[in-house]
Amino acid sequence: MTLSNESPEVRNTPAQAEADLSGKWSHVDACLNEWLVPADPVMTEVLANNASASLPPIDVAPNQGKLLHLLAKIQGARSILEIGTLGGYSTIWLARALPADGKIVTLEYDPHHAETARQNLSRAGVSHLAELRIGEALVSLEQLYAEGAGPFDLIFIDADKPNNPDYFKWALKLSRPGSLIIGDNVIRDGEVANPHSDDPRVQGVRTFLELIAAEPRVTATALQTVGSKGYDGFVLALVTA
Repeated sequence: MTLSNESPEVRNTPAQAEADLSGKWSHVDACLNEWLVPADPVMTEVLANNASASLPPIDVAPNQGKLLHLLAKIQGARSILEIGTLGGYSTIWLARALPADGKIVTLEYDPHHAETARQNLSRAGVSHLAELRIGEALVSLEQLYAEGAGPFDLIFIDADKPNNPDYFKWALKLSRPGSLIIGDNVIRDGEVANPHSDDPRVQGVRTFLELIAAEPRVTATALQTVGSKGYDGFVLALVTA
């Protein structure tokens, strides 16, 4: 028998391959952010404050925040509704797109998250543009509707996914023809395509997308994304009637 000095071929396991891809996605995101999303000390402080407050690290990535900002600018938004504040990182991106007399109403269930967000909104100098309501989003949405709030030019849905279908129904009530509804985290690592998933977040997103597809008052599309936040995506729905 002849012995070879060559090392045996090393084949990546699925887990290793996934880790390699994730590393590549994060590296590309870092390059894109360096080119297109200038370093912002305030936003760096906001994320640091979120971490110090032990908030989950589920904020949108900087280039995703910039996308929200640009969509609000393209929309010419003067009034924005955000469902799911967390520490206010995406809130700040959206508020910075508003004119001087604009307003963003943002809804947060957790009082600790909300207090952290208040600190961050103040740090970013946009508190005067933001109204933060604490409590169950479905209750807050009903209150907004009863108060005659809206219609909002842009509505960003980024909260607990099982309630996404109901959030969409309220978003329609609080919108007008021309309003833009954005739903985040709708791909769920590809599980959105699995009708048998036992994850209530996946089923909430599936019902959300089915409602959008069946709603004649909107036209919509969804995109898959990869990056520092992993494999996910978002849906855009334009209210047409």
